[in-house]
Amino acid sequence: MKTIKKIAARALLAGAGALFGLQTAQAAIPIQHWTQPSGAQVFLVESPAIPMLDVQLDFDAGSRRDPPGQAGLASVTALMAGKGVAAQGGEPALDENQLGEAWADLGASFGGSAGNDRMSFALRTLTEPGLLRQSVHLAARELGDPAWPDDVWQRERQRLSASLQESRTRPGTVARLAFNKPVYGDHPYGQETTPESLARIGTADMRARYAATVVPCRAKVSLVGAVTRAQADQIAAELLARLPQDACPPLPPVPEVAPLAAPVEENVPFTSAQAHVLIGQPGYKRNDPDFFALLVGNHILGGGGFTSRLTEQVREKRGLSYSVYSYFMPGLHAGAFTLGLQTRPDQAAEAVAVSRQVLRDFVAQGPTEAELKAAKDNLVGGFALRIDANRKLLDNVANIAWNGLPLDYLDHWTERVNAVRAADIRAAFQRVLQPERMVTVVVGGQR
Repeated sequence: MKTIKKIAARALLAGAGALFGLQTAQAAIPIQHWTQPSGAQVFLVESPAIPMLDVQLDFDAGSRRDPPGQAGLASVTALMAGKGVAAQGGEPALDENQLGEAWADLGASFGGSAGNDRMSFALRTLTEPGLLRQSVHLAARELGDPAWPDDVWQRERQRLSASLQESRTRPGTVARLAFNKPVYGDHPYGQETTPESLARIGTADMRARYAATVVPCRAKVSLVGAVTRAQADQIAAELLARLPQDACPPLPPVPEVAPLAAPVEENVPFTSAQAHVLIGQPGYKRNDPDFFALLVGNHILGGGGFTSRLTEQVREKRGLSYSVYSYFMPGLHAGAFTLGLQTRPDQAAEAVAVSRQVLRDFVAQGPTEAELKAAKDNLVGGFALRIDANRKLLDNVANIAWNGLPLDYLDHWTERVNAVRAADIRAAFQRVLQPERMVTVVVGGQR
């Protein structure tokens, strides 16, 4: 087993760096796509350079489907699905320790997580035939026959509750909570997991949620690695084989995020060395036709690090903050646009005023041609770093699968960035953002 682990470690290190070097030099990244009889959609990029495979399975089971009063259900369901495997088909049960040891012996990994929109499960394994076969089989067991041990959940609930309570003693968490509530209103994106919401969740709730949403007919399976299409089809089918194969009725719709009707300002007293500032509003959905204009525009505004306009005005010219940034979080619904910084408490009011003015000017006027060229050069020049490893490429393939993007999306990414004009950015930002109608939260500032 030590030899297996050494081989796995070498492959993982190689995969973290130059795995996809040969393919990035080519003009196209061929993504194969097909639908299995179960309804599962499979997306594959064959990458034979390293004997390794990364797989991601995505389901419409993220936190946007958490019931009122049970915020956190998606996250803890994904967590607890990996805390043991039930006995099934003559195979013995595995508790969480035995399961962890089994994965370590294979030099592989498998685990689940949940975000706003999707619940995801990720497998990483070597493709040596014996190891691949065992890894896929174990992952299929973990995905299809979770044990839902109640004693483990009682322990995990206490641990998570203690962590949540501790996090609320930090100004960054206080600011995020105060920001998300008015930005999202009653939308599920704004639900916050609390010790109280965890207390209302039991393993029966997890089992029911899992059975209703983690089903083959809704699966998006993305694979990147040294396997053929035939192998990928068999792997996807085996991973999903133990899940319910029943009919697949549509899930209930989730409402959209409501736009802000008026500005919101909140100053939260807090004793800290730095005041935490967040400014923003609901942004845009991932399928917005102006995605690239908003991507390039935000790189100029506050997403480009030390080259951004916010950094120039807030940090370089006035020394109000070491770091200032902005970003969008587009999803199936409008994720938040966020402008954030930390500053001395006595400078908070000035930092807010300057940041707001920079934002207003950018929305009204858009970027300069010099800013636009610099942003394009940076984004296009850094594109190879987005796909230079198995895991990074898998993230991109899964993004294409989940959001219904064209299979040649990556092939034309740099073209789409280069095609953005200053007028496109100005029009997109004026449509999406309303600087006079935003949420402003200051935690720890001096009045």
